[in-house]
This record gives sequence, C-alpha cells and structure tokens, in this order.
Amino acid sequence: MQTRIALGIEYNGQHFFGWQAQENLATIQGSLESALSRIADEPIKVFCAGRTDAGVHATGQVVHFDTSASRQMAAWTFGTNALLPPEIAVCWAIYVDADFHARYTAVSRRYRYFIYNYPARPAILSGRVAWHYGPLNINAMHQAGQYLLGEQDFSAFRSAQCEAKTPMRNIQSLTVTRSNDYVVIEVSANAFLHHMVRNIVGVLLEVGSDAKEPQWVRAVLESKDRRQAAVTADAAGLYLIKVAYPGKYIFPERNPIF
Repeated sequence: MQTRIALGIEYNGQHFFGWQAQENLATIQGSLESALSRIADEPIKVFCAGRTDAGVHATGQVVHFDTSASRQMAAWTFGTNALLPPEIAVCWAIYVDADFHARYTAVSRRYRYFIYNYPARPAILSGRVAWHYGPLNINAMHQAGQYLLGEQDFSAFRSAQCEAKTPMRNIQSLTVTRSNDYVVIEVSANAFLHHMVRNIVGVLLEVGSDAKEPQWVRAVLESKDRRQAAVTADAAGLYLIKVAYPGKYIFPERNPIF
C-alpha cells in the first residue's frame, strides 16, 4: 500500500543547476530523489510546488512523493538530511491524502527578492543576494509595483522558454521595503510564469534608478511584449518563501531570516 508524504524543503541554490533533475548535473530534485530513494529502499520521484531556476533559493518549497516504504517520520527528515548536500535540508514531513499535489493543490506562492544596495559588491552574501550599486527610490518602486496587482496578462514578464498555457496570473500583493542597505521586494500570486518575478524586479530597478517613471510599468504590462521590459534580474536574490494550500492542509509555519 502506498502512502503520500509532503515535505518542507529549504535550499541554497547557488551551486545547483536549478530544481529539475538533469543527467550528470547537480540539481535540487536529483539530490532529493537520490537521498529519499536510499531511505525508502525504492525509487522515489518528487513533485514540487514551484520549479526554481539555477541560482534561486527556497526557504518554503513544498514537495510530495508516494512510497510503499514504512518509515518513522524522523527517517524522512533527519535520515534524508544525513544523505543530502549541506545546501539542502528537509524541514518537516507530514502524511497527506492522495488528493494532495504539491503543485496543483497550491493556491498561492510567495517570493522574496533581496537587493544589496551599496556601492561595493557583497562578499559574505555573494550568491545569496542581488547587488545594485546606485541609489534606489523604493517609494517609486513600490508605487510602480501596484500597477501589476490583480489578474492580468503578464506576457511582457515571461521568458521565451515559458511553457505555461496562459499568461494570465493574479498578483495578490507586491511590496518594496528597505532595511538598512537591503531593499526587499515581496510578491504573492496564485502562480508565476517562467522568470516572471525576476523580470518584474528588472522593471522595478529601472524605476528605482530614476531611469523610468512608475507609470512606465503599466505601459510595459499593456504592451504584452517582453522586448518592452527590462533585463532579467539576477537569480541570486530570489527566494521561494511560502506556498499556501487549502485550509485542510496545515503545514508547519517557518520564519527564516531570508
């Protein structure tokens, strides 16, 4: 008899080739499946809430897998962690029903983007934050971000490699704040297109640098043309921090630094 288990995953994506398993390349999925398969003593395939690109991090990724193995929950957490690279950790494990799917049951995702806003580049946090050396007007950036709220066509913010069937997405909130030398952009939506958050950040940086007015973001959105937007922001600053599910799925809340 098979059971379905959900896991909360945290990872530093700096030295990985993204989430999706690729032959002969270090990926988050590949590392996780390898460790779980050893614990289960059978092949394990995991499904995630949101595939992240190379260099992107997560503190709130959720995955699920099916297994016929009977193990203590500690085996799926501490046992798996003993077999994982230090940059990946299982934070919790919970039995879920067969209707649960980490991706398709999710009702929203939240990303947080960190920008080190200082003339000199970061050293200790290199690879874990983005860097912008010039002054940034966070009030203008926040104002610009409000044009993106609601259900809209985000064609201008999707990559050419995006495989989504529709460009329609619903952004529920977008905030831009500052804490000392760090600018933090947080965005929640029902789902995201490929490179959508990083392309949004690229546009907001144009506004924050006073190269464009906040209203320009609305023009970019309405153009539905990726060529009208800005460059894709650095992957290093991006974190998947929370995935929300319907009320019957109660998962542990975490409040990590990032």
